[in-house]
Amino acid sequence: MFDPEIWARVPFHFWSVVFFAFGSVVGSFLNVCIHRMPRNESIVSPPSHCPHCKYSIPWFLNVPLVTWLYLRGKCANCRAPISIRYFLVELLTGVLFLACWLKFGEQSALLALAYCILLAGFVVATFIDFEHFIIPDEITLGGIAVGIVVSFFVPELHGEKLISKGMQQGVLGAIVGGGMIYAVLRGGKLLFGKLKIKLEPKTKVFFTETDLVLPEGLYPYEEIFYRDSDVITMQAKQIEVIDRCYLEATVRLTPKQLTIGEETFDPEQVKHMEAIADDLTLPREAMGFGDVKFMAAIGAFLGWQATVFSLMASSVVGTLFVAVLALRGKLKSGRIYFGPFIAVGATVWIFFGREIMDWWLGRLQ
Repeated sequence: MFDPEIWARVPFHFWSVVFFAFGSVVGSFLNVCIHRMPRNESIVSPPSHCPHCKYSIPWFLNVPLVTWLYLRGKCANCRAPISIRYFLVELLTGVLFLACWLKFGEQSALLALAYCILLAGFVVATFIDFEHFIIPDEITLGGIAVGIVVSFFVPELHGEKLISKGMQQGVLGAIVGGGMIYAVLRGGKLLFGKLKIKLEPKTKVFFTETDLVLPEGLYPYEEIFYRDSDVITMQAKQIEVIDRCYLEATVRLTPKQLTIGEETFDPEQVKHMEAIADDLTLPREAMGFGDVKFMAAIGAFLGWQATVFSLMASSVVGTLFVAVLALRGKLKSGRIYFGPFIAVGATVWIFFGREIMDWWLGRLQ
């Protein structure tokens, strides 16, 4: 089926059009994943519908790219606005699939499709991480499994010809990629383990069952507490719980214990707490554990060399991004998604990484 001679019987750029169109269709499905995965909703049922009026979208109004332009970014039923993200994801996925064919199509159609699978995962991970600061396990852990399987069937991903060698490289890449980022995570915890957030005077801070609520948004406890020793600390001017109030008290919250002044509580029993404070300190990771799994998935697809390159490239891109935010005064909470930068670094590796490495090594000789 993927014999190059068979594919060559059709003009090369016929397949260019096919890959772009197929990518746009896949992008339409990726939009569903981006919207539903963080909400733990099924990506299969119900069918595509307007999030505002629940209008079930018929097939003829679900044509990638064309429909959004035709409806001018509005629902056909209630005329509520439809985010331009839907159009951009479809366009981006189509362009990425086309780029894979143009770069690798003459070498192997199967290789081009393998890269398309990985890049589709990058698109979902990037847009979810931008909005929710998470990368779902379906993308990371699922990506590790799919990467190893694809490496078995497409050993060319690792520059190998034997399927056994391809699978070995996939497993090694997952181990090195995940292990390398985990080492960065642990080292960063030791060096930069605390983040002090300055608040406006007498800011109200809310502690719910699942989240720390600040004026700028929610901080889910599952993202704050990586280990039982992690602690949120705050010198509060006033603390209110259900049946009592404290003035000028130190608050310490860990996954296992809440301390207010000299009193201790089980956090599970304190469903809601309000505080007035000028600042607080959060535990901080160099990056999230989702990034560890994400890099392991990249290694499974691309090999350990790609993970090293992606880490270096993502560090450069991330540093520039943070610097721009800081200069514009947008870096307030310290919450930075790293997954999109990893995806950018890995994408650069896919299309230009080996050429960049050859150029760099040549300069060192």
